[in-house]
Amino acid sequence: MSKKLIVIAALALAPVFSAQEMVTKPVQSYQTAQYQSKKKAFVDNLLSKMTLDEKIGQLNLPSSGDFTTGLAKSSDIGKKIEQGLVGGLFNIKGADKIRAVQKVAVENSRLKIPLIFGMDVIHGYETTFPIPLGLAASWDMNLVQQSARIAAKEAASDGINWTFSPMVDISREPRWGRVSEGSGEDPYLGSEVAKNMVYGYQGKDLANGTNILACVKHFALYGAGEAGRDYNTVDMSHVRMFNEYFPPYKAAVDAGVASVMASFNEVDGVPATGNRWLQTEVLRNKWNFKGFVVTDYTGINEMVDHGMGNLQEVSALALKAGIDMDMVGEGFLTTLKKSLAEGKITQAEIDMAAKRILEAKYDLGLFSDPYKFGDAKLAAKEVYNMENRNIARNVAAQSMVLMKNDNQVLPLKKSGTVAVIGPLVNNSLNMAGTWSVAAKHEKAVNLMQGLQENFGKEVKFISAKGANIDYDAKLEDIYAAHGKKTDRDNRSKETLLKEAVDVANKSDVIVLAIGESAEMSGESSSRTEITIPQSQVDLLNELKKTGKPIAVVLFTGRPLALTNIKDTPDAILNVWFAGSEAGNAISDVLFGKVNPSGKLPMTFPRSLGQVPIYYNAKNTGRPLDQKLVDKCEYQRFRSNYMDECNTPLYPFGYGLSYTKFNYSDVTVSNANPKGNQTIQASVTVTNNGNYDGAEVVQLYIRDMVGSITRPVKELKGFQKVMLKKGESKKVTFNITPENLKFYNGDLKYDWEPGEFDIMIGTNSSDVKHSKINWTK
Repeated sequence: MSKKLIVIAALALAPVFSAQEMVTKPVQSYQTAQYQSKKKAFVDNLLSKMTLDEKIGQLNLPSSGDFTTGLAKSSDIGKKIEQGLVGGLFNIKGADKIRAVQKVAVENSRLKIPLIFGMDVIHGYETTFPIPLGLAASWDMNLVQQSARIAAKEAASDGINWTFSPMVDISREPRWGRVSEGSGEDPYLGSEVAKNMVYGYQGKDLANGTNILACVKHFALYGAGEAGRDYNTVDMSHVRMFNEYFPPYKAAVDAGVASVMASFNEVDGVPATGNRWLQTEVLRNKWNFKGFVVTDYTGINEMVDHGMGNLQEVSALALKAGIDMDMVGEGFLTTLKKSLAEGKITQAEIDMAAKRILEAKYDLGLFSDPYKFGDAKLAAKEVYNMENRNIARNVAAQSMVLMKNDNQVLPLKKSGTVAVIGPLVNNSLNMAGTWSVAAKHEKAVNLMQGLQENFGKEVKFISAKGANIDYDAKLEDIYAAHGKKTDRDNRSKETLLKEAVDVANKSDVIVLAIGESAEMSGESSSRTEITIPQSQVDLLNELKKTGKPIAVVLFTGRPLALTNIKDTPDAILNVWFAGSEAGNAISDVLFGKVNPSGKLPMTFPRSLGQVPIYYNAKNTGRPLDQKLVDKCEYQRFRSNYMDECNTPLYPFGYGLSYTKFNYSDVTVSNANPKGNQTIQASVTVTNNGNYDGAEVVQLYIRDMVGSITRPVKELKGFQKVMLKKGESKKVTFNITPENLKFYNGDLKYDWEPGEFDIMIGTNSSDVKHSKINWTK
């Protein structure tokens, strides 16, 4: 590793921001009336020249596979491109390859219509950032936006002009592996992340060659699958949809997202891919979405197994629902012409879908310069450069959540001997986490590399594996998907444990890296148990017997039930999967170069039996008395468990610091506001510890009485403030009736007068209160 990676400036704490005053929507100056008029004239003229086959071809999005540039024309895909039967490609990487394919489209097809090139650029391109759940844990929208901006610039220089991101599905289901790809359980935080990801990808001008089309997914409700099983059935009320699950999608649409991806699940008994209410009535008519809608991978074809008809029938259903582009399945390509002849669809429906695809290409500037994306020389400078890696290192450090720190074991002293133990200590392939398709995994900085590089001159590091990810070799092989090997050690568990204990006995403190491997979370990675595998629990318990202090470095892509291990170590630092610079960022936090400030975007349960558990739940008619909740005591005929507490292990918004923050009581500027007034709610936060640090101050509001039942609290704002040790700051939130609105039983979005509980605190469970009464 190069010494250049140690760039102190890049490790400074994140800038202070307010979620109510963060980076605003970039002004898309090119979207003027004159621009729109020119675009309409161009696209209408082009459509008038196109044959039916060419129009349907624009709706076809195959996966390219990989081929050398010399095969671009002669491949099956190349032949279809020449015939005008392809609108775009995805899963092709590299500026030269993409340029070669684009050349076939613009030089060999009849109308020379350029292609768009998509990829799952989810949390970075080759420079990878923390998994999206980790990005959300930073609660820093400037960093979220910056990560998307860098990803866009890298991808664009390498030929990609469309990303299938952000994934904004709300989920309260940690068994579902794709929680790693979203922003957690809360609609407000999820909405802030969604719009800032869109801003980062698309910028002010889609045609400048460094911005790319964003695609919000998966519309809709994909994170609410029953039993946490991927692709599973979803069923919920419209009130819940609009209040709890829809807001991040709408935030992305309001931010100007260029495309939307349909989800696999059903909504109201109709798969989202064929659901006209969802894709047209809500998305276009209610929300005024102007871009194009693409299916997920073979989403149309899969409606056959849903029981919606044969391929021709479900393809017609999808088009009429409002789907514009068919990813991989080729149902549109092979059946729409027949359905048109039979009167099952209309020419206007085909024309509208083709028009939306052509408009996106126009916005990207591809008709004026089809080769503006992808320059091998530029990519060599732009992709995975030192500046981007240093930013990724900083973002990763800001995403980490300190969950426990007894006796101030952390930060570690820069002296003595540290035993670094665990199955992922030396594993670079797993550092980026899931959905990192463009990453150079072998180049990622692993934990041991980061520690040695940054502190090896001052500290002696000794290491041992200690355990495999899991005792079950077959299961571990499943975990090692997409080439992310777990480096299984076939020695006996006794041998591995003895080696680890011997190393631990020679140390002053143990850093134990345990948790999930990268692909234990992600798509098609549902788990029925969300505990740390027993092999690693046994390792922790054996090391505890040495009497040495233990700091756990927790790798995870989801909330885990940590009850069986939480009391054993002295400290727990949740590092998620931190990306290209994981090892450097983790070492920065372990040794105090960066004071952790991350907060959980998703509740960690005590046990699987509590799931789903989330902070913004509703009361029952028989709620457990709060005093009994706090004491974890059982009461018959109340809403509780006989064998478990109602409370989570770690609540939403939770995260410690190396320093201590104290909160004053909440003050409000007006306890009896009227109408559209704005009031201020304030607290004074004081850093009473020994370190400078950043704190995420969180605002929650409860509507005490409503026409429909209301949650016990809802996040309505947050500010991340930097405080030097001994410093105090007054933190103020502006509150207007807009913060009080919700969708009522008639799905009318409005607020209702009455009493409100204003809460400000360090997490969703630890808040100070002030009551107000707001009249209309």
